[in-house]
Amino acid sequence: MDNRPIGIFDSGIGGLTVLRQIQRLLPGEDVVYFGDTARVPYGGKSKSTIIKFSTENIIFLLEKNVKLVIVACNTSSALAISYLQKVFSVPILGVIEAGINKALEVSLNKKIAVIGTRSTIESGAYQGRIMKKNKKAKVYSKSCPLFVPLVEEGILSGKLVQEAIQMYLKGIKKENIDSIILGCTHYPLLKNEIASYLKGINIVDSAKEVAQHTQSILEINDLLSNNHNAKESYYVSDDPEGFRKLAKLLLKKAIPKPKRVNV
Repeated sequence: MDNRPIGIFDSGIGGLTVLRQIQRLLPGEDVVYFGDTARVPYGGKSKSTIIKFSTENIIFLLEKNVKLVIVACNTSSALAISYLQKVFSVPILGVIEAGINKALEVSLNKKIAVIGTRSTIESGAYQGRIMKKNKKAKVYSKSCPLFVPLVEEGILSGKLVQEAIQMYLKGIKKENIDSIILGCTHYPLLKNEIASYLKGINIVDSAKEVAQHTQSILEINDLLSNNHNAKESYYVSDDPEGFRKLAKLLLKKAIPKPKRVNV
């Protein structure tokens, strides 16, 4: 039993999709969330920069005495996770593996699409790992760089979102794909619009899958908490009030006031 909090970081608000699933599955766990809102988005930055930012984020969370860190950013998971797991002794979970496993489970024809930031898609992290697990799988990948700014602005539906989805995802309809991985934790916030456009295609939300993976790791390592009044703390690197307003919209509840910090 371990009542220390779980740490979660993301480049902005997208990781709240992971936090939401953690709170649903593990309601007794304290959570510390850090959104690197001063440096969002990560998707167009270099690997060395993403590793630097991710390292700084984890150091900050470790100062909050977390027992486990979830790298809720797919870009960081794609480009920095192996480095982070070597450098730090605390369990560090990314969001890629869980999504891949679920996609391979639900896909009947093993034709799978992956959408994500430019850095995530160009890294080949999803494509390579899917093929390693199933050599017969066919992978269609597409970067969707406008999705993160839309979500960060709180634009989750309407004409702008629909036009962006059509622009990026029209090719998927031609490939006989039956499953798509939302390879960025911002993207589940556009899930309803994506599902409306891609009717009949399985949509894999990595946030749900990583929450289940987190539960397994906590159980295996005897790290589950028995808190009866679980607490959540929020930290951002810029614009705490803007983050708070968007968080209320996305989580459907008011959150404690985020603290602005420098990492």
